[in-house]
Amino acid sequence: MTADPVLELSGIRAGYGPIEVLHGCDLTVGPSQVVALLGPNGAGKTTTLAVASGQIAPTAGTIALCGRNVTGVRSDALARAGVCLVPEGRGVFPNLTVTENLRMATFSGTSLSEIEERAYTQFPALRDRRSQTAGTLSGGEQQMLAMSRALATDPALVMLDELSMGLAPLIVEELYGRVAQLAADGVSILIVEQFAPAVLGVADSAAIMVHGRIVEQGDPGDIADHLTAAYLAID
Repeated sequence: MTADPVLELSGIRAGYGPIEVLHGCDLTVGPSQVVALLGPNGAGKTTTLAVASGQIAPTAGTIALCGRNVTGVRSDALARAGVCLVPEGRGVFPNLTVTENLRMATFSGTSLSEIEERAYTQFPALRDRRSQTAGTLSGGEQQMLAMSRALATDPALVMLDELSMGLAPLIVEELYGRVAQLAADGVSILIVEQFAPAVLGVADSAAIMVHGRIVEQGDPGDIADHLTAAYLAID
């Protein structure tokens, strides 16, 4: 028996006021899969994450989480159901310390000590930064902190927007190594990434988005051959 996809978007149309950005988007993320969502700027990738996390309600189509229709469900309810988004720009509280940032995740019912243990096991570099304000951390450490907060909720699906933005190659490699381990531990992951080579090495599936539609989804090795045309917006 085949398990339901953790996330399935079918015929999604959505946008901002009268401006439609997604024009019938179809996307699937399977259990314990890493799915890379690729495409040029303005293709609708971040909007797709906003729809999947409940921040934007679609005007048409359906959103299913583990086989259950959750179309129109609010973001806070989806978060409690195991959907977690790490936005572009990391989304940490810069004036709070690392510990205080982690304490913000205790709303899920998990104790701070458990959240800290999980965070420092996943990202040992944060342990020595516990009393440091997040805004003074390096870009890589801020991304680690953002991911640690996301994992505090024990999510079924983690969505990452531009994980590698502004980070050194060695840090990107470390973060993607952690992404691969999370998938091996049973977490499904959807990643929007502008720098395709960084994610294709760990992705189980890749999708190309152009002009608000998924034009292809499949094996990363096959998808890579079509990326140049997509980034140049060649139909």
